[in-house]
Amino acid sequence: MRIFTRPYQLPPRLAAAAIILNSGIDKSGADEQAAAGLHGMAAGTYPFLGRMDPVTFTRLLSRAEITLGTALLLPFVPSLVAGAALTGFAGGLLGLYLKTPGMRREGSLRPSQEGIGISKDVWLLGIGLGLVLDELGRR
Repeated sequence: MRIFTRPYQLPPRLAAAAIILNSGIDKSGADEQAAAGLHGMAAGTYPFLGRMDPVTFTRLLSRAEITLGTALLLPFVPSLVAGAALTGFAGGLLGLYLKTPGMRREGSLRPSQEGIGISKDVWLLGIGLGLVLDELGRR
């Protein structure tokens, strides 16, 4: 088995993996009420998700987070692949932040009190882009 991760890439990969895995594991046990709330927020920002059943959506999101977190943990998953997946995932989270009413202060990118939790996901985008750019710069 070939290791594709450089030692200096491990800390950000592990940090992101811990948060994403925890989130995915927590969602795996979500009840119908929690699934409906999560689905409602996502469908409000991404209307095409409105056609999905809330429990199915939450189950798929949970599996995606667990898969992404695991990929970040495994050093034989190339950093370009893991970074691209993390960048896409973080982009979706930041879309929630930018498009959901009440997440930002009026006329500003600065978060409201309700938006602080999601706005902090910008660090996931930074890690993902850093991994991708590091790998592309080596080619």
